[in-house]
Parts: sequence; structure tokens; C-alpha cells
Amino acid sequence: MESPSSHRDERGATSVEYALMIGLITVVIVGAVTLFGIGVRDLFFIPAGVLNP
Repeated sequence: MESPSSHRDERGATSVEYALMIGLITVVIVGAVTLFGIGVRDLFFIPAGVLNP
């Protein structure tokens, strides 16, 4: 039989795992926006400038 404190330890570990996953996803999103942000911006704003003289 497990003691109640062992569940608390698992919840703490799960919280840390979720925090690490969120941090990794944030780093990937920031990196993608940094690499592709200007290209994507130009992809939309250059044609918009042609349509609105």
C-alpha cells in the first residue's frame, strides 16, 4: 500500500515535467518566430502594399 505522501511527490514531479515541456515549447516558438518572422511578415505585407496604393 502506498502512503499519501508518495502521491504528493508524484504530483510535484509531474508539475516539474509540465513546466519543462512548456519551457521547451516556448523556446521552440521563440526560435521559429525569430528565424521565420521577417519572411512571413513580408509574405503578407508586400502583397498588401501592392493592393493598397
